[in-house]
Amino acid sequence: MESKPKNIKLLCSYGGKILPRSTDGELRYVGGHTRVLAVDRSISFSELMEKLREFCGSSVKLRCQLPKGDLETLISITNDEDLAQITDEYDRASLKLTYPLKIRAVLSPPKSLLKVSPDLSSSSSSASRSPYRSPYTSSESPPYAAAYRFGRSPRAPVNNWRNETRCRKLWELRRGQNV
Repeated sequence: MESKPKNIKLLCSYGGKILPRSTDGELRYVGGHTRVLAVDRSISFSELMEKLREFCGSSVKLRCQLPKGDLETLISITNDEDLAQITDEYDRASLKLTYPLKIRAVLSPPKSLLKVSPDLSSSSSSASRSPYRSPYTSSESPPYAAAYRFGRSPRAPVNNWRNETRCRKLWELRRGQNV
């Protein structure tokens, strides 16, 4: 790809969880919503955050995956410089391709919203939930209500030990054993 396109596209995931895949432990995004948002390349960080707020229905924290990275190392985007750097990373990764890569963005609620979110355990039966199914995508919960989308989302594991422990616990839960 020789010239930069006028727009950049973000593949935005929100309202779900980052969980290890049961087969190999690789992190993936489960549940919630994933949408593509196209914005002008010259957009400022504050304008992008306003678009994302309209897009999701509430304020969000923006974290992006590096082009060849995984979900364990998400980069927080907090200003214009961070936004320019992640855009440049994706531009460099797209150089030899015939199409530009979409910037993989994971949107989560700011810490202030997490503190005031209601406990969702009473909103649906715990029997319908499993460690692999998000409670935020059940037919009983409104899919676009911010409190339901951003209830109690776990953070990605910080290191391999935590990832392996989480995988082992999920595997044992899946097999019906006590942890």
